[in-house]
Amino acid sequence: MPGDNGVLDYTSLGGESSPTLEKFQKVSIIPLVFLIFYEVSGGPFGVEDSVKAAGPFLAVLGFLIFPLIWSIPEALITAEMGTMFPENGGYVVWVSSALGPYWGFQQGWMKWLSGVIDNALYPVLFLDYLKSAVPALEGGFPRTVAVLVLTLVLTYMSYRGLTIVGWVAILLGVISLLPFVVMGLVAIPRLKPSRWLMVDLGNVNWGLYLNTLFWNLNYWDSISTLTGEVDNPSKTLPRALFYALILVVLGYFFPLLIGTGAIPVERELWSDGYFSDIAKILGGVWLRSWVQAASALSNMGMFLAEMSSDSFQLLGMAEHGMLPEFFAKRSRHGTPLTGILFSASGVIMLSWLSFQEIVAAENFLYCFGMIMEFTAFVKLRVKQPAASRPYRIPVGTVGSILMCIPPTALLLVVVALAPNKVMGISLVAVMIGLVLEPFLRYVEKRRWLRFSISPNLQDCGPAYHQWNDQP
Repeated sequence: MPGDNGVLDYTSLGGESSPTLEKFQKVSIIPLVFLIFYEVSGGPFGVEDSVKAAGPFLAVLGFLIFPLIWSIPEALITAEMGTMFPENGGYVVWVSSALGPYWGFQQGWMKWLSGVIDNALYPVLFLDYLKSAVPALEGGFPRTVAVLVLTLVLTYMSYRGLTIVGWVAILLGVISLLPFVVMGLVAIPRLKPSRWLMVDLGNVNWGLYLNTLFWNLNYWDSISTLTGEVDNPSKTLPRALFYALILVVLGYFFPLLIGTGAIPVERELWSDGYFSDIAKILGGVWLRSWVQAASALSNMGMFLAEMSSDSFQLLGMAEHGMLPEFFAKRSRHGTPLTGILFSASGVIMLSWLSFQEIVAAENFLYCFGMIMEFTAFVKLRVKQPAASRPYRIPVGTVGSILMCIPPTALLLVVVALAPNKVMGISLVAVMIGLVLEPFLRYVEKRRWLRFSISPNLQDCGPAYHQWNDQP
């Protein structure tokens, strides 16, 4: 119910997952670790631009320091808030609780759009790694057909069930990382540590550098949108985030050491797909083929994880009355069919953008969403210090607030460095969200579409409609 300040007061479930349909199997810790791994990383594919932008030293240093400034705070906040509100919708519920449903909807709009833009990357990366072996995929009609077919196949896999997606993520994760273990062993005789120290501060593309780091180390909060599908989230979610953090950092750090230390560094060559060229130099065609196959599988895993997060976010918003009721309908496999179709359509429409444009656009929108998340986190810590939090960040309220300052400063830097074209398009997207929410409320009042609160949330306290009915 609305509190005295006009903002929704959510009642925590004390760590139990929201009462979804019990016939659908919950996600356990190992699949959850790999789902998070693919939400955030999926392996070193896509880090090449950090070397191109700043050279080996800053690239390696960035993937050591950036997790401390950004990844760890975001993962900790996700663990605390995800166990405080263990239901589908994740950060939309957090922001609605702290700032009201209007801003909760804006959070959902920007993060969903950012996620769809992110998912448009994976067919691009998939084909970038394969085009050296299949030149026809470099452009034109064959590439367009390949993007469409790949998107449809992976969308169908998402439709078949979250549990299947989780176990597929485990298999894909192991296969994706194995060739880099082999590459590291082959590279040992060629390693020259002096190459890791190469730096030219006068020749750094800071915008590309920061965008590459940010894109490769964010989205820790995405897993929160399907917390209602997790088995015992109060214990499973924090542990899975911890294990995934270790896996992600190691999965970036060691391949970068191998690639920059084993062969002469030519920065202009470090772009999407360059790890396959390094593999050919170190081990021959067979190792290049293995890396290309691993990249393809990795991008499949990232697509599946992101699609699951985006679609369950829409389901959670519909269950809270923010979207029409048909978004809350589940398929016979327990998956949000409408959300999957909407997300897949967005991916197809955005797949014409280049890699750098996609990364910059999604980072810009993601920054707005994260600023609202940090604001909601701090406000709930201050206004509701006694609320049940099965996992609480062990640094106190003041320490938690201070922890948010460096990543917030980083967000402002990323926004400031966005190209004018990306900034303009992103601001238009933000403005659409500002108008879309009152338009949907008007649609509801005119009864053109049906909106409703899911009865499964009756103990969770998200009274979206009751809040809207206030004078």
